[in-house]
Amino acid sequence: MTEDSPVRSTLSAVRSTKPRQVRPATEGWSQQKDETGRPLLQFASPKRGKPPVHLADLTPEQRVEKVKELGMPGFRAKQLEKHYFTHYASDAAEMTDLPAAGRDELVAGMLPPLLTEVRRLETDRGDTIKFLWKLHDGALVESVLMRYTGRITLCVSSQAGCGMNCPFCATGQAGLTRNMSAAEIIEQVVRANRLIADGGLGDPRKVGHEGERVTNIVFMGMGEPLANYARVMQAVRVMVDKQHGIGMSARGITVSTVGLVPAIQKLTKEDIPVTFALSLHAPDDQLRDELIPVNSRWKVDEALDAAKAYFDQTGRRVSIEYALIKDMNDHAWRADLLAEKLNARGRGWVHVNPIPLNPTPGSIWTSSDPEVQDEFVRRLNEAGIPTTLRDTRGKEIDGACGQLVATEDDQRAADTVPVDGVPVDGVPVD
Repeated sequence: MTEDSPVRSTLSAVRSTKPRQVRPATEGWSQQKDETGRPLLQFASPKRGKPPVHLADLTPEQRVEKVKELGMPGFRAKQLEKHYFTHYASDAAEMTDLPAAGRDELVAGMLPPLLTEVRRLETDRGDTIKFLWKLHDGALVESVLMRYTGRITLCVSSQAGCGMNCPFCATGQAGLTRNMSAAEIIEQVVRANRLIADGGLGDPRKVGHEGERVTNIVFMGMGEPLANYARVMQAVRVMVDKQHGIGMSARGITVSTVGLVPAIQKLTKEDIPVTFALSLHAPDDQLRDELIPVNSRWKVDEALDAAKAYFDQTGRRVSIEYALIKDMNDHAWRADLLAEKLNARGRGWVHVNPIPLNPTPGSIWTSSDPEVQDEFVRRLNEAGIPTTLRDTRGKEIDGACGQLVATEDDQRAADTVPVDGVPVDGVPVD
């Protein structure tokens, strides 16, 4: 390559141009603030009616006891587990191996309805499906099912809304409605598996193979997973349990966080080697304090130290998620600083996933220019940090990272959908 090569000239121009710095701000909505004027952080779930207790909320031992309370022998719990986790069935009529007398009551007591589908949207020629679910109390959540070559990934929600208040995320704009139960999380997986088995993601015999199901879970839907720690971990245990649960590989499950350091440290002590992802989005505290409000509690270096400790304990490489926002956090010097901070903690422990920012309602920001994205990735790779620009799925149906939110149109649609056979006007339906 010659010195005056067009590629080299372009890179030189990128490096030499004085960077434009855009500060985080809001347009079209007001960020919630506390009494000191700082962005409000909601760690505790607002008080609302709890969802009914479901088989997936219970340990295997508790399931046996609950079945006995409902007047059946304890071994029926194992049959229910197989119907629900293997055949994705919640309808008593499909469970003909259970005695007819008392079957309906048993199933109603162990597998109460949790999610009512309001709508589904498809894109990517049917390979990406976004679901809008209505919970028992009317709260709305979304999940996104994606077929890739060799795997099927489901992006699940762990909270209705989110209390982390990040200004570039549509979910954060909505605030926290409540935590989801472990069973509400698991139900998203079971319903996705049922759709796959029924051919809703393409005929398995043609596009995959019979018996295929969700292979990968990413806790990157609505909510901050580690702010709902106990229920998320119960859901993960059910996902990986090969005898009494879904039987997935822990390595196919990704748990993400914006940096709740005490919860990261707690996750490190769990004997479940899930993939851990840290949503960083800025390597310097000055910008991250504004971009990720929880950084006011736990700074960049604290979050990175906790992430490195997770790798040291589990041997599982950590993912760093980084939404590239034009003129805000995509500067070459920030790529260099990020590489410096990661390399200071060792080599081979981390992988960076830059993500072009997905537009959200009311946002004045946009994704970085392609040549800036490329330069950011190049600098990290050149510094020895494995870096891959992440593929964005579902943008056309507002199903990509940071876009999940219940809109006014969603709410209007949900208001017409009955929950557990009772519509809004209270008149029972068949």
